[in-house]
Amino acid sequence: MNVHFKKRWWLPESAATPEADFMGRRALIAGAAGALLSPGAVLAQRAGDDPTVAAYPLPRKAKYTLDREITPEALASNYNNFYEFGTSKSVARAAQQLKIRPWTVKIDGLVEKPMDVDFDTLFAAMPKEERLYRFRCVETWSMAVPWGGFPLKALMAYAKPLSSAKYIRFETFLDPSMAPGQKSRLYDWPYVEGVSMQEGANDLAFMVTGVYGKPLAKQFGAPLRLALPWKYGFKSIKSIRRISFVDKRPVSLWESLQPQEYGFWANVNPDVPHPRWSQAQEEPLGSSQKVKTLLFNGYAEEVAGLYTGMSGERLYT
Repeated sequence: MNVHFKKRWWLPESAATPEADFMGRRALIAGAAGALLSPGAVLAQRAGDDPTVAAYPLPRKAKYTLDREITPEALASNYNNFYEFGTSKSVARAAQQLKIRPWTVKIDGLVEKPMDVDFDTLFAAMPKEERLYRFRCVETWSMAVPWGGFPLKALMAYAKPLSSAKYIRFETFLDPSMAPGQKSRLYDWPYVEGVSMQEGANDLAFMVTGVYGKPLAKQFGAPLRLALPWKYGFKSIKSIRRISFVDKRPVSLWESLQPQEYGFWANVNPDVPHPRWSQAQEEPLGSSQKVKTLLFNGYAEEVAGLYTGMSGERLYT
């Protein structure tokens, strides 16, 4: 007999509220239906230029479960923020311009030995698995995704940071000829993000190399991105080119642009609104109903202890 126990983040049906349009998301998804980039097309594009294809699907880690159905791949693959290729959510086709081979990751800063490592070499050296994670965008839409990759703490061990390192700074590529969005002077390119060393060492912090049982599609930030499921999605930087261990807190692209709206920590909290909208509810992609947002996106048990004694910090914006 199978016995099913409710997870601590389980939401009753009564928690859902009637749908209300927010930032035109549902209209945008419906309007893009005729131009979807199919999962099959993505796989065909990936198979020709990615030697890691044979490694997938990665073994799923049973520890990481969900309270909802996985978001359909066709929806998640065609509703993406990737400002390097455009400011709309329909950037999947434009993102196919991203050249992912060769791809070198620079590891530098406060480490025993700075290095430039080929992505495929790094991939081969890491312990790999698949995890089911919730994803919560600061714009209040959400999804549930099967990410493949390796723990950030495994990369930290590989990099051998010095004891003086306090933060990890991530930087994406810079190539306006390939990514037309980087020609915009509104943003301080390249995209930069950061986490504390303690956050990076947390079990949930994950370096993503794949999704839906395949190598990471380009619009998701191939070949290497970050996943921090307890934080708003803009912290999960895409297409990482450089990882630096530093002693000063990095300033992210969005923080430099709008510091009152996008802070360094950006932990999910339904009770702390964005200056221009509420964060109390979220709308899962493909759903006609909103659900209540949970503190730390439902991962409070795993990460709340990271922020003990930090009441003076802006932890939730």
